[in-house]
Amino acid sequence: MNFFYDSLSEKLYREMPDTFIATNKVMLNIEQFEAGQSYVIAKVENRYGETVKINIQGGTQGIELQETLFNLKGRWPRFAYVMTTIKDTGEVLVRKLPVIGIKDWLLIYEDDLFLLAVKDAYDELDIRLVD
Repeated sequence: MNFFYDSLSEKLYREMPDTFIATNKVMLNIEQFEAGQSYVIAKVENRYGETVKINIQGGTQGIELQETLFNLKGRWPRFAYVMTTIKDTGEVLVRKLPVIGIKDWLLIYEDDLFLLAVKDAYDELDIRLVD
């Protein structure tokens, strides 16, 4: 059994900052994905107890952050490492996504995360920001 989802995940896992080096880290627990036409949506709770939506879709890789999930303090991180563990296999998927904006929702653009979310194959996202 392979520990990693693919060779890219293995490479990125080794370069991903630990929690002390990352400028900001968020662990999101996802109860359920709702499928749309070309995206999936999930709801999570932010640090203020408010419900925030996550939108995951395929396409050009990137991430648009949601300010109440991250303590940005006026900073604009360059990259976000997104990691999850596949429920059935235990394999770890890691992606490094450029931060392309800040929105009312957390928007993640990445094909594998989208396809696995459609299958409800994971229920946590570990997101680490790097300036």
